Amino acid sequence: MSFSLNKYLEELRPLINIDCGTLTVDGIDVVATLMAQKYLDLGWNVKRIDCGIAGTGLEVRNKPQTDHIDVMLIGHMDTVFPVGTAAARPMTHDDERAYGPGVSDMKSGLLSVVYALRDLDPTALDALSICVCMNPDEEIGSLHSETWLKSVAVNAKHVLVAEAARADGSLVKARKGMARYRLSFHGKAAHAGNEPQNGRSAITEMAHWILAINAMTDFESGTTLNAGVVSGGAGANIVPDFAEVVVDVRFWDNDEYAAVDAQIRALTETPFIDGVTITVEREAHKPSMVPSPQTEVLMAQVEAVGKELGIDITWQAVGGGSDANLTAVLGIPTLDGLGPIGAGFHSEDEWLDLASIEPRIRLLQQVLVKIAQQ
Repeated sequence: MSFSLNKYLEELRPLINIDCGTLTVDGIDVVATLMAQKYLDLGWNVKRIDCGIAGTGLEVRNKPQTDHIDVMLIGHMDTVFPVGTAAARPMTHDDERAYGPGVSDMKSGLLSVVYALRDLDPTALDALSICVCMNPDEEIGSLHSETWLKSVAVNAKHVLVAEAARADGSLVKARKGMARYRLSFHGKAAHAGNEPQNGRSAITEMAHWILAINAMTDFESGTTLNAGVVSGGAGANIVPDFAEVVVDVRFWDNDEYAAVDAQIRALTETPFIDGVTITVEREAHKPSMVPSPQTEVLMAQVEAVGKELGIDITWQAVGGGSDANLTAVLGIPTLDGLGPIGAGFHSEDEWLDLASIEPRIRLLQQVLVKIAQQ
């Protein structure tokens, strides 16, 4: 493969210089059209998937007629940035790094997958049934693409996610699970001066819940709960009849999380304040991704390829979730972080390490070759 960094960056630029935050469906459609064309040029089968209010997903296959998938590759087209970001800070680069919204999370990952497949050893390409899925809503937990991704993944033997490698070059072997809850408290309003005893304070109830939720955190096992957004009340002189809190939960142990979920729901049966009712809505959920013995076999193959290429392969367990969580829980060997090196995700400081682009494309290519040889 003759790799031109300049050509790569010119191909990356239009993917960065378009607003495509989650639910910015017009921008995501532009990215989907650009990515679809790259695969059509390779002669691959491209299917546009309707992901509802999130917009378009892409399901791309080299052998659409086969039932099984040897390798499923996953990447997301959305970013976390609001409309106007691309104009305010379009892609730039110096000798070492590229910058811009989504440059490493994860437009470079999407592009590197194409590069790896464009020049994949023909024997490996012929041996493998490959499916590339690109979804439009990973940054909000893949709420509108989860069902589709899982329906594809059940036919897959291996899943590789092209999110960025960590700043130190590590790939990702484990990710925490996450859940997000919206808890609504309905009390009874009353005048705080004339008849406060007739009111039922939704905010006081919520305060009790926040303390109870904090007590469920176990730093040792890694199950943490965070009451991150609160709202409620209409005035200081009114006993509040409504309040709401949004809670983020992170965990390594799926069973421990199930117990937390049960505890949260059980609390609704016994309000701290008589006359207040509580509704619990789980808005998002991704199970944790923990390596199985089969995943460890895949890890060993990646390490062997790294050795051949002179890339020191290290692994990290990270607190943030990705689409790898969705496939790992199905029992499919899943690895993440197969994109180029980057950091500063979700911030103005996001960067992509230019020197890592070609080696990581080669790593992905050779991992596919190794799987084809099995």
